[in-house]
Amino acid sequence: MAEVPLQHRFDGPRNAPTVLLLPEFGTRWSIWEPQMPELTRTSRVLRVNHRGHGSSLAPEGPYTTEELVGDVLALLNKLGLERLSILGFGFGGMLATWIASTVPDRVNRLALLAGAPRTPAAHHWRDIASRVREGGMAAVSSEVTRSWFTPAWAEQRPDIVERVVEEFQGTDCAGYAGCCDAIAEEDQRGTLARVRAPTVVMSAAHDPLLPPGYGRQLADAISGARFEVITGAAHLVGVERSDRVNELLMDHVAR
Repeated sequence: MAEVPLQHRFDGPRNAPTVLLLPEFGTRWSIWEPQMPELTRTSRVLRVNHRGHGSSLAPEGPYTTEELVGDVLALLNKLGLERLSILGFGFGGMLATWIASTVPDRVNRLALLAGAPRTPAAHHWRDIASRVREGGMAAVSSEVTRSWFTPAWAEQRPDIVERVVEEFQGTDCAGYAGCCDAIAEEDQRGTLARVRAPTVVMSAAHDPLLPPGYGRQLADAISGARFEVITGAAHLVGVERSDRVNELLMDHVAR
């Protein structure tokens, strides 16, 4: 399958070092808004939307992780970006580590939020993909987004929760289902040792989708990686605890 042109945008000073932000699938580049004021002080920030997210096209799946990485690398080549830092959120982190292990000379620094070295079998992403293809995004919306925020924070910020869920439900069914297929059996434990970029891994203490144990495994597999557990947050840790996440990102990426 040919690479898909990804919707993308730049923010921040034109001549600053570039940082690429890869969102969780089911979310758009807006999931990084809490990080933008800080990152754009020192970096030229490139954000993308995966296949079927935002206005990125969604060919019929299933997709593979390699194909989704190919979309990103094709964009970087088109933009003439030979070397940059990458921040990956959830599934976006798996694309980031794939790039960092396959073309390590292109990655300066790596930051992984809510990540794992492999997809837990208990996630049943192929089943979710099937239900999306049959019943649309609404058929799985509550189930998937339930893990994204702690109940207390969701009660305090229903406006943000509503916007994020609305964007999830607006994702193209073929695009989301294809991403589910790609991640269903992803296992990078055999390749992470090839990552050479300085790396920080952040896990949310209350993430029911990928508890901190997975983040610890991810950090242990990458030489010299720093591991941090963020308290008071569920899966979308960069939204719920943007204060702590931004502090760690700026300490790591802005060096």
